[in-house]
Formats: sequence, structure tokens, C-alpha cells
Amino acid sequence: MLYIIPTPIGNLEDITLRSLRILKDSDLILAEDTRVSIKLLKNYNIKTPMESFHMYNEHIKVDKYLEYLKKDKIISVISDAGTPGISDPGYLLVRNALENEIKVSCLPGPTALIPALVQSGLPCDRFIFEGFLPTKRGRLNKLNQMASESKTTVFYESPHRILKLIHQMKPIFGGNRKIAIVREISKLHESTFTGTLEEAKLYFEGKKPKGEFVIIVDGINN
Repeated sequence: MLYIIPTPIGNLEDITLRSLRILKDSDLILAEDTRVSIKLLKNYNIKTPMESFHMYNEHIKVDKYLEYLKKDKIISVISDAGTPGISDPGYLLVRNALENEIKVSCLPGPTALIPALVQSGLPCDRFIFEGFLPTKRGRLNKLNQMASESKTTVFYESPHRILKLIHQMKPIFGGNRKIAIVREISKLHESTFTGTLEEAKLYFEGKKPKGEFVIIVDGINN
């Protein structure tokens, strides 16, 4: 059995009792970064063996873990924060497990995009999630595509590119397009900016943004 276990994106209390039970009952935990995940496991006295499984080694290790699963072992996959497979490793192992008729179960739990979308105040009945935008090549093309989207668009961005992103978006989306920028969800310094792109530009100029950011942009016809 392969379990996909969402882990807290900030507050360590944001994990389900079922997730804790399965992590304890697993034969092996695959973690994006064992140095990060050990803090969570120690906090809940989980002593299950853990190995690293990330974007740089998943293609090399996937066959090893498939053989392990075929021996009726239980593997749980976790990322540093949130749900594996959503902008984090996990998809490759899930796909190959299903192709080999191995049962897969993804537990409900933390992910940054849904809380950010709901608290943004922008329409959340229909939305598109873009993950992380290209850092260089193709970035402006992607922004141009998003600008004509009628649904709310959600994506992630790193702190050192927030102001640059706003400057790139403004001439494409227009200064009056509504936007919400949510930082550090569930953490001590969580904050949410809501307003127009022009107001976002004024708000973030002169600041030194820190933390993890979720960007929510209103659709063109809303």
C-alpha cells in the first residue's frame, strides 16, 4: 500500500490523527528532505524508518520502492510541507504504483492553495492552479495566457521575485486587476494583501518580503 500523507505547512498541529497513525504503522517513510521531516516525526514520537525521496533522485529510486511495495509493505510519502504531488515530489511514484496495480491512497490534509484562495475574497467556485511559474524562459508567455483567463488563477511565487512579478503583471493584466497575496499560511507571521495590482505595487515597494507566497488573481470578466 502506498499512502500520500499531507504534512503541516506551518503549524505542526495541522495534521490529522489518521495521518499520524498511518505514519507510525508504515514500514517506510519517504521524505522530500529528511532534515525537515525529522522535526515533525520527533514532535509526534514517530520512529518509522525514513529515506530521502525528491526530484533529484526519484527517477533512480522509484523501481526500488515499487519492489518494496510488491512485498506487501506500507510506504508513506511526505513532502517538506503540504500535499506530495502538488508542486512537490510524489506524482512519479503514484503513477508507477498504479501501473503495477499497487493500491494508492492520498489522505486529505494541508495544502497552501485552498486556504489562500478561500481567504482571498476572490471567486473560488471555479479556479485554475498553475503551481510555480517559469523563472525565466516562458514566464511572460505564461502571464499573457493567464491575463485572458476568466477563472480565478492561483500560483506560487518565491519572496525574492514578488515585486518583480507585480511589475511584470501590471502592464499585462492592467493596474486595476484584483489580486490577493497570501504569505506564510498558518505560521506566526501569516499575512494577506488584497487590492489591485497598482495597490500591490505601492504596498510591496520598499519592503523585503520573506516566507512562502500564494498569489490569487481575479478572472478577466469578474
